Amino acid sequence: MRLLAMSAWLYIVAVLVPLWEHPCRAQQVPAQLTSPPAHVPVWHDTLTARLEALALLRTLDADLLSHDSATVTLERWCGTHQMASPPHVIADRLPDVDKPPTALQRQELEVAATEPVRYRRVQLRCGSHVLSVAENWYVPSRLTPDMNHLLETTDVAFGRVVQSLHFWRHTVETKILWSPLPATWDSTRGRGSAGPFAWPGAQTEVLRHRAVLVLPDGRPISEVVETYTAEVLAFPQPQLER
Repeated sequence: MRLLAMSAWLYIVAVLVPLWEHPCRAQQVPAQLTSPPAHVPVWHDTLTARLEALALLRTLDADLLSHDSATVTLERWCGTHQMASPPHVIADRLPDVDKPPTALQRQELEVAATEPVRYRRVQLRCGSHVLSVAENWYVPSRLTPDMNHLLETTDVAFGRVVQSLHFWRHTVETKILWSPLPATWDSTRGRGSAGPFAWPGAQTEVLRHRAVLVLPDGRPISEVVETYTAEVLAFPQPQLER
Protein backbone atom coordinates (compact mmCIF):
# COMPACT_ATOMS: atom_id res chain seq x y z
CA MET A 1 0.00 0.00 0.00
CA ARG A 2 2.91 2.34 0.82
CA LEU A 3 4.40 1.57 -2.61
CA LEU A 4 1.10 2.47 -4.28
CA ALA A 5 0.96 5.76 -2.38
CA MET A 6 4.53 6.61 -3.37
CA SER A 7 3.83 5.68 -6.99
CA ALA A 8 0.81 8.00 -7.01
CA TRP A 9 2.95 10.83 -5.61
CA LEU A 10 5.66 10.30 -8.23
CA TYR A 11 3.00 10.33 -10.95
CA ILE A 12 1.63 13.64 -9.69
CA VAL A 13 5.03 15.30 -9.60
CA ALA A 14 6.36 13.87 -12.87
CA VAL A 15 3.23 14.11 -15.02
CA LEU A 16 0.76 16.65 -13.71
CA VAL A 17 3.13 19.45 -12.64
CA PRO A 18 4.72 19.84 -16.11
CA LEU A 19 1.25 20.14 -17.61
CA TRP A 20 0.76 23.41 -15.72
CA GLU A 21 2.63 26.11 -17.65
CA HIS A 22 2.70 28.70 -14.89
CA PRO A 23 1.99 28.97 -11.15
CA CYS A 24 -1.72 28.47 -10.58
CA ARG A 25 -3.99 31.45 -10.85
CA ALA A 26 -5.45 32.79 -7.62
CA GLN A 27 -8.85 31.19 -7.25
CA GLN A 28 -11.93 32.32 -5.43
CA VAL A 29 -11.58 30.77 -1.96
CA PRO A 30 -14.51 28.57 -0.86
CA ALA A 31 -16.44 29.84 2.15
CA GLN A 32 -15.02 27.19 4.51
CA LEU A 33 -11.41 28.22 3.84
CA THR A 34 -9.88 30.79 6.17
CA SER A 35 -6.47 32.12 7.09
CA PRO A 36 -4.30 29.46 8.74
CA PRO A 37 -4.10 29.41 12.56
CA ALA A 38 -0.96 30.97 14.00
CA HIS A 39 0.71 27.60 14.59
CA VAL A 40 0.07 26.34 11.06
CA PRO A 41 2.93 27.26 8.66
CA VAL A 42 1.99 29.22 5.56
CA TRP A 43 2.20 27.31 2.28
CA HIS A 44 2.72 29.29 -0.93
CA ASP A 45 -0.19 29.30 -3.34
CA THR A 46 1.28 27.37 -6.26
CA LEU A 47 0.12 24.30 -8.11
CA THR A 48 3.06 22.38 -6.65
CA ALA A 49 1.98 23.25 -3.10
CA ARG A 50 -1.59 22.18 -3.80
CA LEU A 51 -0.44 18.92 -5.36
CA GLU A 52 1.82 18.31 -2.38
CA ALA A 53 -1.13 18.81 -0.02
CA LEU A 54 -3.28 16.46 -2.11
CA ALA A 55 -0.53 13.84 -2.23
CA LEU A 56 -0.12 14.05 1.55
CA LEU A 57 -3.85 13.56 2.11
CA ARG A 58 -3.85 10.56 -0.23
CA THR A 59 -0.78 9.14 1.53
CA LEU A 60 -2.43 9.48 4.95
CA ASP A 61 -5.61 7.93 3.55
CA ALA A 62 -3.65 4.93 2.24
CA ASP A 63 -1.69 4.61 5.49
CA LEU A 64 -4.89 4.54 7.54
CA LEU A 65 -6.43 1.96 5.21
CA SER A 66 -3.42 -0.33 5.48
CA HIS A 67 -3.22 -0.45 9.28
CA ASP A 68 -5.68 -1.63 11.93
CA SER A 69 -5.04 1.13 14.50
CA ALA A 70 -5.76 4.73 13.49
CA THR A 71 -4.18 5.92 16.76
CA VAL A 72 -0.85 4.24 16.00
CA THR A 73 -0.95 5.48 12.40
CA LEU A 74 -1.54 9.08 13.51
CA GLU A 75 1.26 8.81 16.05
CA ARG A 76 3.65 7.70 13.33
CA TRP A 77 2.41 10.50 11.03
CA CYS A 78 2.90 13.07 13.78
CA GLY A 79 6.44 11.84 14.41
CA THR A 80 7.41 11.71 10.74
CA HIS A 81 6.36 15.34 10.24
CA GLN A 82 7.75 16.54 13.60
CA MET A 83 4.42 17.96 14.74
CA ALA A 84 5.10 17.44 18.45
CA SER A 85 7.85 16.24 20.77
CA PRO A 86 7.31 13.57 21.86
CA PRO A 87 4.90 12.64 19.03
CA HIS A 88 2.36 11.00 21.32
CA VAL A 89 -1.33 10.89 20.39
CA ILE A 90 -3.73 11.52 23.27
CA ALA A 91 -7.48 10.84 23.26
CA ASP A 92 -9.49 13.64 24.88
CA ARG A 93 -13.02 12.51 25.72
CA LEU A 94 -15.71 14.88 24.52
CA PRO A 95 -18.89 15.55 26.52
CA ASP A 96 -20.99 12.43 26.86
CA VAL A 97 -24.05 12.31 24.65
CA ASP A 98 -26.50 9.52 24.02
CA LYS A 99 -26.28 8.50 20.38
CA PRO A 100 -27.91 5.09 19.91
CA PRO A 101 -26.73 2.95 17.00
CA THR A 102 -28.85 2.93 13.87
CA ALA A 103 -30.49 -0.24 12.58
CA LEU A 104 -27.72 -0.48 9.96
CA GLN A 105 -25.01 -0.17 12.62
CA ARG A 106 -26.63 -2.94 14.70
CA GLN A 107 -26.67 -5.09 11.59
CA GLU A 108 -22.97 -4.37 10.94
CA LEU A 109 -22.15 -5.10 14.59
CA GLU A 110 -24.21 -8.31 14.41
CA VAL A 111 -26.18 -7.55 17.58
CA ALA A 112 -29.89 -7.91 18.36
CA ALA A 113 -32.12 -4.92 19.00
CA THR A 114 -31.88 -5.47 22.78
CA GLU A 115 -28.09 -5.98 22.97
CA PRO A 116 -26.38 -3.06 24.78
CA VAL A 117 -24.19 -0.91 22.54
CA ARG A 118 -22.28 1.98 24.10
CA TYR A 119 -21.26 5.23 22.47
CA ARG A 120 -17.97 7.06 23.05
CA ARG A 121 -16.56 10.15 21.36
CA VAL A 122 -12.98 11.43 21.61
CA GLN A 123 -10.68 13.81 19.81
CA LEU A 124 -7.21 12.51 18.97
CA ARG A 125 -4.57 15.13 19.66
CA CYS A 126 -0.84 15.23 18.99
CA GLY A 127 0.68 18.11 20.93
CA SER A 128 -1.58 21.10 20.23
CA HIS A 129 -2.95 19.61 17.00
CA VAL A 130 -6.41 18.02 17.09
CA LEU A 131 -6.00 15.54 14.24
CA SER A 132 -9.38 13.80 14.30
CA VAL A 133 -12.67 13.27 16.08
CA ALA A 134 -13.60 9.62 16.52
CA GLU A 135 -17.11 8.36 17.24
CA ASN A 136 -17.30 4.81 18.52
CA TRP A 137 -20.19 2.40 18.99
CA TYR A 138 -18.90 -0.69 20.80
CA VAL A 139 -20.33 -3.94 22.18
CA PRO A 140 -19.32 -4.16 25.87
CA SER A 141 -20.21 -7.87 26.18
CA ARG A 142 -17.39 -8.68 23.72
CA LEU A 143 -14.75 -6.86 25.75
CA THR A 144 -13.18 -7.71 29.10
CA PRO A 145 -14.38 -6.02 32.32
CA ASP A 146 -11.06 -4.15 32.58
CA MET A 147 -11.44 -2.84 29.04
CA ASN A 148 -14.97 -1.62 29.72
CA HIS A 149 -13.79 0.10 32.91
CA LEU A 150 -11.01 1.92 31.05
CA LEU A 151 -13.39 3.03 28.29
CA GLU A 152 -15.89 4.38 30.82
CA THR A 153 -13.48 6.12 33.18
CA THR A 154 -10.40 7.21 31.19
CA ASP A 155 -9.38 9.05 28.04
CA VAL A 156 -7.35 6.17 26.61
CA ALA A 157 -8.00 5.68 22.88
CA PHE A 158 -10.23 2.72 22.02
CA GLY A 159 -7.57 1.12 19.81
CA ARG A 160 -5.09 1.08 22.68
CA VAL A 161 -7.61 -0.32 25.14
CA VAL A 162 -8.54 -3.30 22.95
CA GLN A 163 -5.14 -3.82 21.33
CA SER A 164 -4.61 -7.16 23.11
CA LEU A 165 -7.67 -8.60 21.36
CA HIS A 166 -5.72 -8.57 18.07
CA PHE A 167 -8.65 -7.10 16.17
CA TRP A 168 -8.57 -6.33 12.49
CA ARG A 169 -10.15 -3.39 10.75
CA HIS A 170 -12.73 -3.62 7.96
CA THR A 171 -13.16 -0.25 6.27
CA VAL A 172 -16.74 0.36 5.17
CA GLU A 173 -16.38 3.84 3.69
CA THR A 174 -13.68 6.43 3.04
CA LYS A 175 -14.17 9.91 1.67
CA ILE A 176 -11.96 12.93 0.93
CA LEU A 177 -13.95 15.93 2.24
CA TRP A 178 -11.66 18.76 1.12
CA SER A 179 -9.46 19.13 -1.92
CA PRO A 180 -6.64 21.69 -2.21
CA LEU A 181 -7.18 21.85 -5.97
CA PRO A 182 -9.81 24.27 -7.32
CA ALA A 183 -12.55 22.73 -9.42
CA THR A 184 -11.12 24.22 -12.63
CA TRP A 185 -7.46 23.43 -11.95
CA ASP A 186 -7.10 21.28 -15.08
CA SER A 187 -8.43 23.94 -17.45
CA THR A 188 -6.92 27.14 -16.02
CA ARG A 189 -3.83 28.69 -17.57
CA GLY A 190 -1.94 31.86 -16.89
CA ARG A 191 0.39 33.41 -14.33
CA GLY A 192 -1.13 33.90 -10.90
CA SER A 193 -0.39 34.96 -7.37
CA ALA A 194 2.58 33.68 -5.36
CA GLY A 195 0.90 34.70 -2.11
CA PRO A 196 -0.05 32.47 0.83
CA PHE A 197 -1.88 29.23 0.12
CA ALA A 198 -5.60 29.55 0.96
CA TRP A 199 -5.57 27.10 3.88
CA PRO A 200 -8.68 25.61 5.51
CA GLY A 201 -9.49 26.46 9.11
CA ALA A 202 -7.86 24.20 11.69
CA GLN A 203 -11.05 22.21 12.31
CA THR A 204 -12.14 21.96 8.67
CA GLU A 205 -12.97 18.31 7.93
CA VAL A 206 -10.67 16.92 5.24
CA LEU A 207 -11.08 13.13 5.40
CA ARG A 208 -13.56 10.62 6.86
CA HIS A 209 -13.34 6.88 7.46
CA ARG A 210 -16.04 4.49 8.67
CA ALA A 211 -14.86 1.07 9.77
CA VAL A 212 -15.85 -2.00 11.76
CA LEU A 213 -13.32 -3.56 14.16
CA VAL A 214 -13.53 -7.35 14.14
CA LEU A 215 -12.13 -10.05 16.45
CA PRO A 216 -10.08 -12.95 15.03
CA ASP A 217 -13.15 -15.18 15.38
CA GLY A 218 -15.15 -12.84 13.11
CA ARG A 219 -17.29 -11.09 15.75
CA PRO A 220 -17.47 -7.29 15.39
CA ILE A 221 -16.67 -5.32 18.54
CA SER A 222 -17.01 -1.74 17.35
CA GLU A 223 -17.96 0.62 14.57
CA VAL A 224 -15.96 3.81 14.31
CA VAL A 225 -16.47 6.98 12.32
CA GLU A 226 -13.23 8.99 12.21
CA THR A 227 -13.25 12.52 10.84
CA TYR A 228 -9.82 14.03 10.23
CA THR A 229 -9.15 17.75 10.36
CA ALA A 230 -6.86 20.07 8.42
CA GLU A 231 -4.46 19.84 11.37
CA VAL A 232 -3.07 16.65 9.82
CA LEU A 233 -1.24 19.04 7.45
CA ALA A 234 -0.06 21.46 10.16
CA PHE A 235 3.63 21.34 9.29
CA PRO A 236 5.93 23.28 6.91
CA GLN A 237 5.45 22.83 3.19
CA PRO A 238 7.74 20.05 1.88
CA GLN A 239 10.63 21.31 -0.22
CA LEU A 240 11.22 19.26 -3.35
CA GLU A 241 14.83 18.82 -4.38
CA ARG A 242 15.66 20.38 -7.71
